[in-house]
Amino acid sequence: MTRVALIAHDEKKPDLIEFAQNHEEQLREYELIATGTTGKRLMEATDLEIERKESGPLGGDMMIGAEVAEEKLDGVVFLRDPLRAQPHEPDISALLRICDVRDTALATNLASAEFLIEGLAD
Repeated sequence: MTRVALIAHDEKKPDLIEFAQNHEEQLREYELIATGTTGKRLMEATDLEIERKESGPLGGDMMIGAEVAEEKLDGVVFLRDPLRAQPHEPDISALLRICDVRDTALATNLASAEFLIEGLAD
């Protein structure tokens, strides 16, 4: 089964929730994981089943990165806030880097998230 991670910084969580609501039918076809707060908010706003990891600052980004390293993920949607520094920036950079190393599909904005979700459906 296709496995996808959903992550969003606080300022981008509303965008990811709206994205998930608009693509709920397609996302139901995937096994979903998310960082803690993002996963909780997504489950409250949709009927999607989501495996929740720790919050990003508490290691959730690294937990998802480990799944990428083990080639257990087909794609990552990570809506980042490019205008605000994050206290766990090294973890974020490591996650982005391992996606590049393992050639795992990575979307960091809504436009690329659309392509990722549609591309995985084919």
